Amino acid sequence: MTEIQSNRVSERKGYRKLKVWEKSHLLAMDVYGVSKKFPKEEIYGLTSQIRRAVFSVPLNIVEGHASTSKREFLSYLNIANRSLVETEYLLEVATELKFIDETEYRRLEEKRSEVGMMLNAFTKAVRSKNAL
Repeated sequence: MTEIQSNRVSERKGYRKLKVWEKSHLLAMDVYGVSKKFPKEEIYGLTSQIRRAVFSVPLNIVEGHASTSKREFLSYLNIANRSLVETEYLLEVATELKFIDETEYRRLEEKRSEVGMMLNAFTKAVRSKNAL
């Protein structure tokens, strides 16, 4: 992470104070970087799909955080979780197609899994009380 990126993340305003957003943002940036190495013929296929899926996670956290009701926020968190599961599958496909190697897959899957656990815990906290 560059110094400018680090400063932006550390501002801690609104959604930026959410650790789950920060971790999902870093995962999205990481997957984006890795997907740059995918074959050029996949730019409108797997490359585009995996980028949309992984960026949907922090985007839905951000949009949900701006919601006016707990119910609406939970709906956005649910979409974020579904996008995270989609990312899981797309990383598996990219590995099977040899676009990423096993070491890279394990590294990304570890990050994705961590985001998943955080997102589930955060969703439960929002559901049970006001976690904001």
